[in-house]
Amino acid sequence: MELTKYKLRDLVDVTRGMSLSGQFYAEEGEFIRLTLGNFNMNGGGFKENTSKTDLYFTGAVKDEFILKKGDIITPLTEQSLGLLGTTARIPESGKYIQSQDIALVHCKRNRIDPNFCYYLISSNLVRQQLSAAAQQTKIRHTSPDKIMDCTVWIPNLENQIKIGRILTDIDHKITLNRAINDNLEKMAKQLYDYWFVQFDFPDENGRPYKLSGGEMVWNEKLKRKIPQGWKDCTLGDFCEMYQPKALGLNNLSDGGKYKVYGANGIIGYYSSYNHENSEIAMACRGNSCGVINRTLPKSWITGNAMVIKIRNSQVHNEYIKQALNYANVKGAISGSGQPQITRENLSLIKLMQPNSATLKDFSEKIEALITMELEIEKQNDKLIKQRNELLPLLMNGQVSLNYHLFDD
Repeated sequence: MELTKYKLRDLVDVTRGMSLSGQFYAEEGEFIRLTLGNFNMNGGGFKENTSKTDLYFTGAVKDEFILKKGDIITPLTEQSLGLLGTTARIPESGKYIQSQDIALVHCKRNRIDPNFCYYLISSNLVRQQLSAAAQQTKIRHTSPDKIMDCTVWIPNLENQIKIGRILTDIDHKITLNRAINDNLEKMAKQLYDYWFVQFDFPDENGRPYKLSGGEMVWNEKLKRKIPQGWKDCTLGDFCEMYQPKALGLNNLSDGGKYKVYGANGIIGYYSSYNHENSEIAMACRGNSCGVINRTLPKSWITGNAMVIKIRNSQVHNEYIKQALNYANVKGAISGSGQPQITRENLSLIKLMQPNSATLKDFSEKIEALITMELEIEKQNDKLIKQRNELLPLLMNGQVSLNYHLFDD
């Protein structure tokens, strides 16, 4: 397959977003401002930012900065190692505002296929050039001009379309798996809510406890009514808490085998892991203090997260994960300059302790959902690995395309 040399500026236009004043940030509104948190570090693509609450923007916005479905964006700031060159597609028109840390990539008609372009910018060929040209500050930056100044070698438009279709099909499967996992997470939350918020867990006759007239008793420490026979406890009664060894960002590697979890989720990959099981990791410093993640087996948890490990092997950690979403975690946050959560404060958080039979029943039912979720996550890891291995081979023309696969 013949490749032709271009500068990216011959194929695309790249523009910076608008500066958005913080005085117009809000927790609700019509438009959502894009942030670096909208780029999925776990395999690329778009993700909703769940680490902030003031994502809406209520100020005046020019139409050119309100993005359309399918628009290609890439970051201009490397908040996490390896972020430069990551690409995402806007999932919905008329909802997202392009902010100044985000670049919009316009494909020139009949010069480059949009799907091909999406993967070209995220390829190692472009990433390495962006990294080399990035400003060497604590947080590195690039610019629209530096992106457009990258040199690339690409096939003709016909082959671009075919390559883009192959890679897009893999990404569609990854997206579908993520949607399935989102639904599994919602199902886990609904099950917890039904059993431990509405108190309609199955009674000894298999009927909803509270709806069937099950006795509710006032608990003074929890300041609420709970089922007869249940009691209050603290997180420290159930769990051990510790902070893992810190891992510097310079130690992260694109070729690392194991995922690294930071305060806001996955921040990169490393060559070894520091925990075996799927555990609860809570951000314990900064603006994300109190945010909870469920980690995958065999991964690294950084020193910016607190690991919460259940002592009772018969109790599934999903019970604690869901319970913390309803607990007063904010009350455990201290520090005037930088918010933080200590083990001592975290261990004192008040929780409800159901009877052992109900906890055991819940753990058995939730296990199937979480096992399926973790298995789908492993499938996605394999798909992402396959796509990433295929990407340079297709881009460099090292593998030939099977033309009959594209016949209509």
